[in-house]
Formats: sequence, structure tokens, C-alpha cells
Amino acid sequence: MSSDDDLPEDSKLTKTKSRWAELGKFLTGQLSRPEDARLPPGQHLVKNWPILDLGQTPNVSKEVWRLDIAGQVERPQTWSFDDLMAQPQADKLNDIHCVTSWSRYDNHWKGVTTHQLMDAVGVKPEARFVLFTSNDGYTTNMAIEDFASEDALIAHTWENEPLSRDHGGPVRLVVPHLYFWKSPKWLKRIEFAERDHRGFWEVRGYHNHADPWKEERYS
Repeated sequence: MSSDDDLPEDSKLTKTKSRWAELGKFLTGQLSRPEDARLPPGQHLVKNWPILDLGQTPNVSKEVWRLDIAGQVERPQTWSFDDLMAQPQADKLNDIHCVTSWSRYDNHWKGVTTHQLMDAVGVKPEARFVLFTSNDGYTTNMAIEDFASEDALIAHTWENEPLSRDHGGPVRLVVPHLYFWKSPKWLKRIEFAERDHRGFWEVRGYHNHADPWKEERYS
């Protein structure tokens, strides 16, 4: 895994969001709504798609993009964009929820399901967690059950257009049932591991699981 040494720890955004974790900003104390209600507690709907990052926007073309898949797998691989496109493709429609309190309904994605990726590399039984590294050095983590959820996708297309650079193109992870900081942009590496390793925001006071319906914003 890449370290966080090159990330802008002292940036204004990082300081602000770390302070939010200390103060419990956006927490409502509400119980989650019934399952047939789409908006988690403390969230508000937006029509646009806000751009949030750590102040760096890597410029990685499809021609040079690579995804390393390693760790507790039978067949470690490095995919090019062509390799990704050679996999069976899937379309997904889902809502996304950001810890900064916005939600956006009905996002159309296209990419490779995480199940397909796991089958391709042969994930070992001892793998219990998944760790992610982005091209800007960002890291995050989740349990393998979350990574293997039905709607999780290695996405290259949003609303029938190639995923833009600002939103993590050419390829990002989408795990819509968790707050969206768990869906890293500019995906570079996926590592399957026996032990959990907290990522950039998780070591700065953010919740290790991040379920919007339980309002798991901060640890």
C-alpha cells in the first residue's frame, strides 16, 4: 500500500474535514428511515454532482492507466484499460451519498462488477478486507463483504459518457451503499488482505464502515 506521506495533510480541506469529525458535523441523531425511503438521515438531494478531492486531480489517460490487483489472490494481475474493457461489462443504476450531506439519485454507471474482478483473480478464502490506493495517493478500506456487494462496480462510464477526470476518470470504484469517500477516484491498486488497514480519512476520525443509513460518519 502507498503511504499518505505525499498527501496534503495540511490543506484547508483536510483540516476542515478532520475538524468535522471532531465536532460530529452533520450528525442528526435520527434513526434511519424505513427501507422504502431513499434519503438517509441528515442528507439532502442535489441534481448536480459536487466535485470533492484532496486538492490534486491526477491526469491519467486511458492509454497509461493501470490497475494492480494483488494480495490474497491466486492470480495477481495488472489490468490496462483494454483489459478492463475485455471483461464482461455491467450496467448499474443507484443512488450515491456523500458524508458532507448531499445525495444524488439515479446514477447510471457502466463497468466491471467487483464479483467479476474477484473471479478473475481468484480471491483466497483468507481475504477478509480490501484496501485501495488512488493515483493521487489517497487510500481507503472496507470489508470484503462490502466490496462484493451486488451494486459495487469498477466504473469507467457515468450517464453514458466516459467518466470525467474531475470525477475520478478514467476508472473509479463505486460502492453505493456506503458513504462515497469509500468509492475512491483514479483507482490504481486493489489489495485483498487478511487484516484491515485504515485509509486516509479513517485515520483522521471518519468511520471505518460508513453506512449512510446508520449515519456512520465518524468513529
